Amino acid sequence: MSEEPPNNNESEEKPIATTAESRKIEEKVPAIDPYEKLKISLNPDGSITRLAEVLLVPPTTEEEMSLPGMSVVTKDVALNAENETWVRIYRPLELPSDDDTDVARLPIIVYFHAGAFILFSADNVFDNEPCTRYCNELHAIVISVNFRLAPEHRLPAAYEDGADAILWLKNQAIDPNGEQWLRDYADFSRCYMLGTSTGATIAYYTALRAAGMDIEPVKLAGLVLNQPVFSGTKKLKSERKYKNDMIIPTPALDLMAELALPEGSDHDHECLNPKTKSPYYGNIRKLPRCLVRGFEGDPLLDRQLELVRLLIRHSVPVTAHFSEFGFHLIDFIDPKKHLSLLGYLREFIQKSHSDEFDI
Repeated sequence: MSEEPPNNNESEEKPIATTAESRKIEEKVPAIDPYEKLKISLNPDGSITRLAEVLLVPPTTEEEMSLPGMSVVTKDVALNAENETWVRIYRPLELPSDDDTDVARLPIIVYFHAGAFILFSADNVFDNEPCTRYCNELHAIVISVNFRLAPEHRLPAAYEDGADAILWLKNQAIDPNGEQWLRDYADFSRCYMLGTSTGATIAYYTALRAAGMDIEPVKLAGLVLNQPVFSGTKKLKSERKYKNDMIIPTPALDLMAELALPEGSDHDHECLNPKTKSPYYGNIRKLPRCLVRGFEGDPLLDRQLELVRLLIRHSVPVTAHFSEFGFHLIDFIDPKKHLSLLGYLREFIQKSHSDEFDI
């Protein structure tokens, strides 16, 4: 196609001036220090110092369990002593009943916290609050996994810890002396995995591993991926559009991948790009029904849409909720967004449960 003739009312220098102005605008955008953004510093031995002070919430004490107004109680239980991993169990105090005598069995939610694979723990206040609401509002037993962090323990360590949690859950189901809260109140046939941000990534890859394991009598009934984080060597449209995002700008995402993936790996590594073939890729078709949630203002939106398409191609039942208004991790600061997620979860769990009885 030929160029349009120049407009005689415009200066021929205007396009050059516009380009120069654009360059000045870009120059005014301050360079992002990913270490400062993630609030970490790199140590000579390859480990990191985590500089952010995060409030930790201790488990419920025996005295607190009898206090009026308590709706949820918690306890911490060892998972893998060698790896120093553990889980926090959340149990609602008010338990529904099937009739006047029997306590109804509660679904299990295995939860993985956010933190770019390198930050936080299962007892941090940011994840303790939503886990408490999931437990109370959904009438569920929540098991929050304190997995190993990178770069001290690079991927797939966190995914292996997730698989450990599922096998631990199986052992509680078959052991007469297993964890009492689970033995007395949990429905092992209704287990859901839920994660937010990189926690959702861990939930996804844990589910792929679980799909190839004998976990009976535990049954994985659903997988919930809230704003999952995936990557690839070629930047997608949403990543380019929001490269200077306030929450997860490109330099921070790149540093996260560099610290989390096996050394020398690129962004197409099987631990972070679900389209890359791996020993677990064939298990995609074995996944249970999935709920995927995202937001228009998230740099990772296109990655999440890619995942939905991948799941559909492998005949996985998918419910997707993508909102026009929002950004990555918005439901940690916007109560309305968190309440909408609770609504999606309630509907998803009820639907999964009712489908078991369809003829």
